[in-house]
Amino acid sequence: MTLIEIFTDHVVNRKSLKDYVEIRKGLHERGEFNDTKLIQAEENLQRLKQEDPQIYEQMYATLDEIFRRDTGDIVEYPINFIREILKLYKGDMTAKKVYEEYRRSLEHHFHGE
Repeated sequence: MTLIEIFTDHVVNRKSLKDYVEIRKGLHERGEFNDTKLIQAEENLQRLKQEDPQIYEQMYATLDEIFRRDTGDIVEYPINFIREILKLYKGDMTAKKVYEEYRRSLEHHFHGE
């Protein structure tokens, strides 16, 4: 498996990003995010799951819908998801705002549309 395939597997299947950080240490490829950002994303996901399980499920439902539609560059789907997760708990970005912003990405028209 390539690094992006492993990353996608971890994101889509809700596996620990901390485990992914350890796995990729054995691979000599660079990823989109550094270890610190991935660990922060995992902590944000766990906090979201605890504090707002409905938004947590909605974020993943949106990711599933994005994959189902498959209208753009599939490599970007898990990367964009983690970018949104990293916005959580910064300033006034509530979980609901992050979710609504991410959900709007479904309205974006990609290559094939």
